[in-house]
Amino acid sequence: MELAGPRAEAPLSAESEVIRFWNLEVPRKQVATEILAGVTTFLVMAYIIFVNPSILGFVGVQGLEGKGLPFAAVMTSTCLVAALMTILMGLYSNKAFALAPGMGLNAVVAYQLVATLGLSWPAAMGAIFLEGAVITLLVITGVREAVFQAVPLALKRAIGVGIGWFILFIGLYQAGFVKPGPAGVPLTLGDLTGTPVFVAVVGLALTTFLFVRGVRAALLLGILAATAVATLLNYASGLTAFTTPGVAVLPRSIISGPDLSLIGRFDPLGVFLKLGPVSAILVILSLLLSDFFDTVGTLLGVGEQAGYVSKDGEFHRVDQPLLIDSLAAAVGGIFSASSATTYIESAAGISVGGRTGLVGVVVGILFLLALPFSPLVGMVPKEATAPALIIVGYLMMTTLGEGIDFSDVEVGLPALLTMAGMPLTYSITNGIGVGFVTYSFLRLARGKSVNWIMGLMTAAFLIYFLQAFLHARFGL
Repeated sequence: MELAGPRAEAPLSAESEVIRFWNLEVPRKQVATEILAGVTTFLVMAYIIFVNPSILGFVGVQGLEGKGLPFAAVMTSTCLVAALMTILMGLYSNKAFALAPGMGLNAVVAYQLVATLGLSWPAAMGAIFLEGAVITLLVITGVREAVFQAVPLALKRAIGVGIGWFILFIGLYQAGFVKPGPAGVPLTLGDLTGTPVFVAVVGLALTTFLFVRGVRAALLLGILAATAVATLLNYASGLTAFTTPGVAVLPRSIISGPDLSLIGRFDPLGVFLKLGPVSAILVILSLLLSDFFDTVGTLLGVGEQAGYVSKDGEFHRVDQPLLIDSLAAAVGGIFSASSATTYIESAAGISVGGRTGLVGVVVGILFLLALPFSPLVGMVPKEATAPALIIVGYLMMTTLGEGIDFSDVEVGLPALLTMAGMPLTYSITNGIGVGFVTYSFLRLARGKSVNWIMGLMTAAFLIYFLQAFLHARFGL
């Protein structure tokens, strides 16, 4: 594949005066609309500037220097990855798609790879880099088509919905709405009496109100308002309501230089040394499947709204956005920002008329302009970002039931187990694995064949689930 490729088509008339740069083509009369669309998309997805550092820097993870990743450094990496890859997407594909570190996989990095599996942060980011490298290879070689066709539509939908459940659960937990229960009770209602949970309630109420009213920046405005409430209440309590240093406290300086300390701090071999080759490969595979299928769904769904998809379902030169998206995953690992992916929030800019890559260029520039304000962003408490997680979780579950025939046990049960397995086991790997194994078993039980690619993935997951038994019994 040649990186430059032919120019992507744009809906231009022969008489249009067009601005061209690389594959970017924008009619001059469309520039104002494209800029507005870029600003709209940025406002809708700018919550990631707050949320990604919150997830990757949450207290309790043992890793870099005995704690979560530094907030300012993650914010810098988040903005840089979003800016660089979104601008590249616009210039190369001439499509109005925006990218940033993805919700879902960043939670997997923090809560599963580091907190549960015990990987160091560099090792976890190394796994993200490898996932991006492999998926890039699949795009270049065309293997992605075979993998995509091998997995039933029901399981593809279930993976996205399961991640939505996972994000929703994390949001509820960070808000303080749920907590671990007493002995014998895995989960119970949280303590709803403290200031932090009150901030989460206010934030969720405001965010939901703005969201249903159609305010495009509802998530961002909700975070900002909840942070303001938290700061006021924290000062009213004598700075005792929030104990995390810097949270809900006005910073001494609003502007600071970017913190580049995390760039390049990734270890591709760490996941293999810690987990062993079988578990490491399965972890990378689960990341790859989640990233790949989420991207395909986003490109098709948003692309159809933009007019990129023909009536017969063909997305001309879909390899261009797929290539940039896969490279973004690897770059996210290199920058320690987690896997970057195409955002479904791109539909916001498209809804106001954005159609060309200029939208991405504008979004990328705005992410760069956000870089100097890390001290101000660092005062945002997790309870202020929790409502955004809850809403994003809802958005990811809007396809629940679409493409899934729950009346057919052959697809309905594996899909259900996939969706439930992710939040209940706190693992995307487990959710995908139990879905694949159940699907293959039910197919064979009915006397049907299983696609050989699905068969290989099922066998790998069986080894993954049985590895504890095999190690205890046979020392493998």
